[in-house]
Amino acid sequence: MTHNGIRILAITLFVLPLIGIAAYSPQTMRTRAADDDTAAVYKAKCAMCHTAAATKLYDPAKPEAEQVEAILKGKKGEKPPYMPGFEAKGMTPEQAKALVLYMQGLRQAPPK
Repeated sequence: MTHNGIRILAITLFVLPLIGIAAYSPQTMRTRAADDDTAAVYKAKCAMCHTAAATKLYDPAKPEAEQVEAILKGKKGEKPPYMPGFEAKGMTPEQAKALVLYMQGLRQAPPK
């Protein structure tokens, strides 16, 4: 093996584990888990009224704080079913904000 071959092998053996550690760091894993959790919450609690793509009974142009408030406290519409409040069911403001961002992302995603 040549000197350059050994150098490339040594660099590769050093860099690949670092890339693996960065890709699966606790912070990255928490972010991925949070994203998965938000999608699961949306599918379980929201999609039945707002559709899978958040196209029904949802206005992404409303201020984020107003959307978070509606998720946490609920909102009475023109006719039932009304938007239930999820704060009493254990949802935190951070989780509600994650849902808002998730729904906005669904609306911005290109149609399939």
